[in-house]
Amino acid sequence: MNDILQLKGPFESRKNPNRPAAPTLPSNQSVCSNHIRKLGQDLLDIAAFWRAENFLPDVLLSAHYRKVAAKSNRIDSFLSYKDVTAEQTIVGAKYGGTPSDPYHIITHYVSIDAIVSSVEKANETAKILDEYFTGVATTSSFNSAERISLIDFSRYSISKTTFQRMVVDASFITKFAIDKSEFLTNETAIISFFDVKMKIDDLLRKFGINPTVIRALDNTSVLLGREEIELILRKAPYLVAMATVDFSRLLPTDFAPSSESTPGVIPSPKNEPIIGVIDTLFDSSVYFSDWVEHHNDISSEIPAQSSDYQHGTSVCSLLVDGPSLNPELNDGCGRFRVRHFGIALHAGFSSFTIINQIKTIISKNTEIHVWNISLGSDQEVNRNFISAEASVLDQIQYENDITFIISGTNKRADEPKKRIGAPADSVNAIVVNSVDSQNNPVNYSRSGPVLSFFTKPDVSYYGGDSHKRIRVCDHLGLSYVCGTSYAAPWISRKMAFLVDVLGFPREIAKALLIDAAIGWNETHSFEERSLKGHGVVPVRIDDIVKSEDDEIKFVVSGVSEQYETYSYQFAVPKYKNEYPFLTKATLCYFPRCSRNQGVDYTNTELDLYFGRIDEDNHIKSINNNKQCIEDNDIHPVYEADARKYYRKWDNIKHITDEIKERLIPRKAYQGKLWGMKVVTKERLKSRDGIGIRFGVVVTLKEIHGVNRIQDFISECSLRGWLVNRINVESRIQVYNKASEEIKFD
Repeated sequence: MNDILQLKGPFESRKNPNRPAAPTLPSNQSVCSNHIRKLGQDLLDIAAFWRAENFLPDVLLSAHYRKVAAKSNRIDSFLSYKDVTAEQTIVGAKYGGTPSDPYHIITHYVSIDAIVSSVEKANETAKILDEYFTGVATTSSFNSAERISLIDFSRYSISKTTFQRMVVDASFITKFAIDKSEFLTNETAIISFFDVKMKIDDLLRKFGINPTVIRALDNTSVLLGREEIELILRKAPYLVAMATVDFSRLLPTDFAPSSESTPGVIPSPKNEPIIGVIDTLFDSSVYFSDWVEHHNDISSEIPAQSSDYQHGTSVCSLLVDGPSLNPELNDGCGRFRVRHFGIALHAGFSSFTIINQIKTIISKNTEIHVWNISLGSDQEVNRNFISAEASVLDQIQYENDITFIISGTNKRADEPKKRIGAPADSVNAIVVNSVDSQNNPVNYSRSGPVLSFFTKPDVSYYGGDSHKRIRVCDHLGLSYVCGTSYAAPWISRKMAFLVDVLGFPREIAKALLIDAAIGWNETHSFEERSLKGHGVVPVRIDDIVKSEDDEIKFVVSGVSEQYETYSYQFAVPKYKNEYPFLTKATLCYFPRCSRNQGVDYTNTELDLYFGRIDEDNHIKSINNNKQCIEDNDIHPVYEADARKYYRKWDNIKHITDEIKERLIPRKAYQGKLWGMKVVTKERLKSRDGIGIRFGVVVTLKEIHGVNRIQDFISECSLRGWLVNRINVESRIQVYNKASEEIKFD
């Protein structure tokens, strides 16, 4: 097998070279003056409602779009006023319609002055349409510069640009409305309000709720009981953005005690990497207890039961000594030390409490890079927003150099299909479901995706099934178990090995796991993907960090500083002046996320291009991605297609050649190499993508079965790349040497 290669060299960066063009109507669109007047009337009715309600100083309203809207298609002139753009007033987003035909509903919080201004602009726009377009602007008439030049804008109170923007805005939206929450619960829940620029204490007082007895998660989210929730939904249901049931129970797992004896003997730990665990309690009487530093964070006033030690101890046994307990799953990663935090009980636990505990635990243990969480909610995640638990984990991962590995949550075998539960909807985390020994989804697995878009689970692994269970050591001895809780620790082991032993950045480590799970045949149906994610991660670590003799696998990492981050210096070997390779690439990054943006959750988009450089110095990306090419106006990529085919706004991108029956080498352009470009786009114009790190794994498979890795190393070295072979055995030796304690006389 070939070693994986790590390429180090400078990426160049540049600002967006494209200048904003004049607003235009999309193909085959038309906008009539009556529609624009109706939108203005919608705003007047909404303003009248809020004046009568006298509950908030400003106006909360929603714009209903015709379809899922690209960022560039969001309203731009409607609701903008002076220096405050419409985009800056967004406080939420969700989907309307059906899963097969969704559309955006975007919520804004704007001033009365913005409403008055928008109505005036709407009336003037409608007047111009009546006088110069006989009441209807079509694509051909509106996009005609000659036709626009005939309008005498000195007769109106709006400029040419404002007129054009108002018409384009109106082409994308159907109405403005006030939307009410339909959340119902008989339980305590974490309620999140729209951000109406008020302190949470002041907002609660408006409902007659004493804020001193209420626990707040942040300035928009609080923990409320059933009576308080009913009061709020009765008085102001339009203020509630989202809600998550607070109380969670340990998900059903299958334990079968064994009469077999435990391994009993294990060497003492040295300086092995540490994996963090957040779970139920740990029993220190087990044979591997020297490998676990355990902390009981349950109040001493709550008596612990025997069952409270079962789950957490079992998870730790796999992290420490999984290959000894399950030789057929020996991953070659060795043993790991564990720092365990017992914060949950078997009978149930408060999500709100756990969120705050996790924040504290992570802040005090920053040296740990991989954390295993095999806890989850029995409740299904909402289709329109991320859970409070997951959003906190995503924020922690954005701010810290850590990765959470989370079990995909379980259902009972006799339950119908069920969506995953919090916090398995964390976008930045690696979420793990279970498969059986034949790589088929098991009957207790719950399904994704998240927000109707993000692939969750991310990957699958072996968590046991009725025919072949996973062997663990719990508080009573050996047991045979089934559950996603026992699939996740195996991925935690691999992630910790990649990061702590081999020294990969977490972005590359995550990309390596995803890429290995996908392999070369990404042919999953939607149903299979919703249960297995990107695929099943190989058992052996060698199958992740090495490649076949006819493959060249290399990794690169970089930092997004401007709109484009790129290198045109990848020297892929040629044969008979052609490139005899199939190609695939996987990109991963950890973006800042905004829960209050609803379905538009990730703030930053990194778009990946990799392929040959053609005669016009453009990258011919292997997936034919044309989102950022110059003729995009001639051949536009619509938002629905960009999300479906290019995973726009996803923080995992996988691009690959289509493997056909007859493999044909690629044409080589004269004097040209291969290039990679990462394009950064912001959803909120908050520069969240500046300084964000990304990792890319690329695999080249020689179609004639020839090993060309040495040619690749030589040619890339000549182009200025520092090429390192990642030899697992030597990296382990380096890690062990670096971890030795030196005693001075």
